[in-house]
Amino acid sequence: MAANFWSSTQKLYWQFSKTEIQEMRQQLESDEAAISQQYPLPDRRLLSIFFNQQLVKLGKRMSVRQQALATAQVYVRRFYIKVDVRDTNPYLILATALYLACKMEESPQYIRVVVSEARNMWPDFIPSDVSKLGECEFILISEMNSQLILHHPYRTLQELQGRLSLSQDDISLAWSIINDHYLTDLPLLVAPHVVAIAAIFLALTLKPNQGSQQGHSSTATTLANVAQARKENLQARVNPGNSSQDRVEHFVKWLAEGEVDIKAVVDSTQELISLYDVWEQYSEKTCKEQISRFVKARGLDK
Repeated sequence: MAANFWSSTQKLYWQFSKTEIQEMRQQLESDEAAISQQYPLPDRRLLSIFFNQQLVKLGKRMSVRQQALATAQVYVRRFYIKVDVRDTNPYLILATALYLACKMEESPQYIRVVVSEARNMWPDFIPSDVSKLGECEFILISEMNSQLILHHPYRTLQELQGRLSLSQDDISLAWSIINDHYLTDLPLLVAPHVVAIAAIFLALTLKPNQGSQQGHSSTATTLANVAQARKENLQARVNPGNSSQDRVEHFVKWLAEGEVDIKAVVDSTQELISLYDVWEQYSEKTCKEQISRFVKARGLDK
């Protein structure tokens, strides 16, 4: 494993700008223009929610650890910026990504167990022949150029707990927010420590049920104050709302005095808020129907 993120294949080959990701996806769409028009898909974030929920359900059946689930989600996201969803059986891709992730995270599962559990969940889409999953694993590894080792934000979160005097409730909420970031493009856009810091910020400044525009505005204003404080070398002043005054001020002071990319934290925060906003439109039934339509029609379940 690379000693740190900065010298890893994750940083060197799997970090992109938003423009680069958009161009890759547009190229996939244009290459499959007729198929794209014939089989429209939900908003990509809604599809990510569906994939995540399916992976979590499969993982629970096999008692898979969270880090392996996280790795599987990154594998799926990487794969689908290089291959159009409509050219695949997403259920087989999900099962294969989890199988591969478990091996990479040193908690391997028997291939027959994975196939059996996946068939119990998606009987109409997973073939009983285990060699199909083995073939899919080869394709997945090939599309990722055998660059499979990942760094996750969880370690940074744990390292900062004592330094920032975070409560267990803060850590639990930030951990959940980190889990949610895998439903966005953030794993392909920013370093893991940036995600951890954005998650801590949201955990400190937003209550779990706080989804109003007022809450979003307060978050953006606080981050703007941090950037200004660093620029002027002054202590930031924030309005923490219902969060703990001391912990928020401690965090903001630490952030203002450090070398963290504030713009990246701002962008990550807004990306997560955007995810929570669109989540209200999520319909599992719609995602299932649209996926089933192209998988069955194109014979991708064979």
